Amino acid sequence: MSQSMLLSAAMARDMDQAAVADWSLSPFALVDAAGRNCARVFVEAFPMLFDQRPYAGVRRVMALAGSGNNGADALLMLRALILMGCVDADECGALINRVPAPDNVSPAALAFRALQGLGVYTNTYREEVWDACIIIDGISGTGLQGPLRGDAVSLVASLNARKASVHLPFVVSVDVPSGCFDEWLSGMPLLRADATLAIEPLKAALYKPLVRAAAGTILPVGELFAPKQMALFFRRTEQRIELLDWEEARQRIPVIKPDAYKYERGVAEIHAGSVGSAGAARIAAQGALSAGAGITRLIVDDALYPIVAANAGGAMVVPASVAVSETLASRFESDAMLLGPGWGRGSDRFAMLEAALAREAAGVPLILDADAIALAKGRVFHGNAILTPHAGEFTAYTGLHKEAALANPYPILTELARETQATILFKSHVLIIAVPDGRVGVVDGMTPALGAGGSGDLLAGICVALAARMKRANTFDSYICATCAAALLIEAARSVNAFVDPLDLATRVGQLAGAAWLDK
Repeated sequence: MSQSMLLSAAMARDMDQAAVADWSLSPFALVDAAGRNCARVFVEAFPMLFDQRPYAGVRRVMALAGSGNNGADALLMLRALILMGCVDADECGALINRVPAPDNVSPAALAFRALQGLGVYTNTYREEVWDACIIIDGISGTGLQGPLRGDAVSLVASLNARKASVHLPFVVSVDVPSGCFDEWLSGMPLLRADATLAIEPLKAALYKPLVRAAAGTILPVGELFAPKQMALFFRRTEQRIELLDWEEARQRIPVIKPDAYKYERGVAEIHAGSVGSAGAARIAAQGALSAGAGITRLIVDDALYPIVAANAGGAMVVPASVAVSETLASRFESDAMLLGPGWGRGSDRFAMLEAALAREAAGVPLILDADAIALAKGRVFHGNAILTPHAGEFTAYTGLHKEAALANPYPILTELARETQATILFKSHVLIIAVPDGRVGVVDGMTPALGAGGSGDLLAGICVALAARMKRANTFDSYICATCAAALLIEAARSVNAFVDPLDLATRVGQLAGAAWLDK
């Protein structure tokens, strides 16, 4: 099982308890290691914050701590910054929700007294927190039960308001932004951080789309547990939420042999485009070509045929009137099908959809995007379909408000996948893939260049190309297909880091796919 598993807060607590009970680590040793590693990772990521001198009378670093272990992590991170020589003790402050009693020996209490011993200014929460250049947020962690309460609510609200107006101070959250917990919902208090130091094991709540936007730059903090210890714990968990990037996802699809021919790379059939949306058909086809499909057959309405065929590159463009009569019996019988990009919802689409659904029932991978998702509402599939809705399409398909999935996607998408017997590739600034067998994959996006028309068409084209190649090799797995397609698109966008036409972005997709899967 992957080391990049995302755990619930309860599972993470179980792992901490196992570290203390089974692995002979003291609670203070665990949080001390977390604090030191957080300091190291933060300084390495943002050295410029410690090169600058603060304004006169302004404290450089202020830690805000609750009374739990997350608060202890924040306090010990501040202590580590001082011991590392990054900041002087008299330039720092530590504010806690309540001053611990002298006989309190919790990690947070010990950390608070350690800072007092270094000469750091300490107090309970006060407005003077705003006189800091850097805020270390340890107000609450994933052990939070229910929304923030009491002074923490006003503290978070005031800090968010200040950042919105003057963009200062720089806020770095330890583990998760305060207010984040497994059952967080839209409208609950949540601190907006510039960066989050995500302590292993990574928390699933951090990658909920609405929470992810508040986390800023996510910096993983590891080296707390031995790899074998983590692997052993992961094997004991029932949850299967996996964080994937391109480097890991690409390895799950075999390379193409040097002697491979076009059919071995798969035949991808795409039904796309309508009057006013011819571009969607071109983009989807280019996505399939760039992701390595051996043959890409693009089926378009007769009225679009002259326009699309003249600019289709290597795709085989077929008028719909011809395809209806010969597609299924053709020597180019498809290994995977894509319906929907820019397709429209005319009554003539249902016959094409029914033919595709029959093939999906027979084992042919089927990707449904955009309009095809709406047309297939209420259908139950046979485990070979991948649906790729964005938030608006998700709302139309399910009747649920889009913020429900953006705020708490894992149970909602898992249940939808089970009910429909289809894989759901939910598109947002975080891409989440849910499969009927319970597996869930997460691909961290946060690439605003993809927030434009055509990006979804490109993703759908990538997906059908991978499905066709996997089907031809008798290795089709909807989870691997969808997660790899999502990771490839995100990696291409990040590496270009520019506003580009999706057709141009497809070029970068092809470069990455070729480097990964062409056996040189």
